[in-house]
Amino acid sequence: MENENITAVAEGKPSGYKVTKKDLRNANWRWLMSVCTFNYQTQQGASVAYALSPVLRKIYTNDEDYKQALNNHFRYYNTQPWLAAIILGACVAMEERDGLAAADAVQDLKIGTMGPLAGVGDSLLMTMIPTIMGSIAAYMAIEGNPVGAGIWFALILAIFWVRMHALEFGYKQGVKLVTDFSEKLPNLTAASVLGLTVVGCLIASVIGVTCPISFSFGDVAMEIQPLLDKILPAMIPAAITGSAYYLLTKKNASMTALILVVIVLAMVASAAGILA
Repeated sequence: MENENITAVAEGKPSGYKVTKKDLRNANWRWLMSVCTFNYQTQQGASVAYALSPVLRKIYTNDEDYKQALNNHFRYYNTQPWLAAIILGACVAMEERDGLAAADAVQDLKIGTMGPLAGVGDSLLMTMIPTIMGSIAAYMAIEGNPVGAGIWFALILAIFWVRMHALEFGYKQGVKLVTDFSEKLPNLTAASVLGLTVVGCLIASVIGVTCPISFSFGDVAMEIQPLLDKILPAMIPAAITGSAYYLLTKKNASMTALILVVIVLAMVASAAGILA
């Protein structure tokens, strides 16, 4: 029986450990404390791995399985940090049940939801609520009403409470995800594709690089950029992004070095009048 358990763990199956509230709160606290661990290559990926490492160690008692689970969470991730804990809790629930067999579904869930969470979280939690409540509290304070300060303090406490229990909430909903909706988990791939599509759209809308070169033939002037747009809109931004992705994934280029190269090439090309 002991050998069978060791074999099961070595194959990427969970150890059977039942995640506790203490594990979830510890992971939540580690996430809150480490979310500033940001890098250009994986952005919040290192923070995710750090936050979940203790609970993953309990789920995967086999060293190789544990390393593989950590590497899966070390991958690129970036969203509104207050809401991200909900998704991380759901990931814990999925891995607790299915082990490494859920690795792709976990990644698809993270990719498919990080865009919507960022949009909702940034606009609602970071802009709308603080602006409205802050304006009310400030006006009351100017009028000499101490209730304004109390409202602002109560809002801070409410947000902090939500942040401290977000991962636990996500775990509970994640249990429902892998039990009640287990047959629909493959559909998360569609969410992943949607998330990647949104990222692809950002290339054309965020990277504003054009070619200002034009040629004159007698009385006829021809500009390069309109021709490129007819072939493929945002061709230059797409080419720059594709080249950067190739260097990062195929040539193992350093993200920091790549950023410096892009800055230098942008300055040179702009000075030469090649790009604008």
